[in-house]
Amino acid sequence: MVCDRCILIVKQQLEGLGFAVGPVTLGKVEVMPAPDESQRQDIAAAFQVLGFELIDKDKDQLVEQVKTAVINLVHYSDLNAMRQSMTTVIAAQLNKEYAYLSRLFSDVEGTTIEKYIISQKIEKVKELLEYGELNLNEIADQMGYSSSAHLSTQFKSITGSSPTKFKTGLSGGRKPLDQIG
Repeated sequence: MVCDRCILIVKQQLEGLGFAVGPVTLGKVEVMPAPDESQRQDIAAAFQVLGFELIDKDKDQLVEQVKTAVINLVHYSDLNAMRQSMTTVIAAQLNKEYAYLSRLFSDVEGTTIEKYIISQKIEKVKELLEYGELNLNEIADQMGYSSSAHLSTQFKSITGSSPTKFKTGLSGGRKPLDQIG
């Protein structure tokens, strides 16, 4: 889950299945009473219809926590003001060694945390380009890039087109945050 609407839908679905719903946060929900295996299958089926996936393995939950941390940092933080690398911040937030998180993420997702961060950053750049309020130098600064040239190079390597072509509508559009990776 990556947005308030998703949280609302999850809560409604669980209440519709007869559960009392406790706190619902990104990637985590508490239900009472604890569901038995049959109820877990019902929950999974209800979520699957909506495009959600029930995650109940500890390792999968940790990977989702990494994704949520990345999304929050990239889309809702000032990356330019960050004094530490994103990977250091993520490891600290999750209270885990980065090497462990990196291996786990790569094993489960088939890509590195760094590549996932870059993909999320490029998606945020697309959003900022669409708004048209900032020029490329300002976007590069806001997103923590060393220069607009570095941003442009990374943008083109991920999307296949330049930021200018994207802004003028000559290339593909944006992706939902939960489908980036």
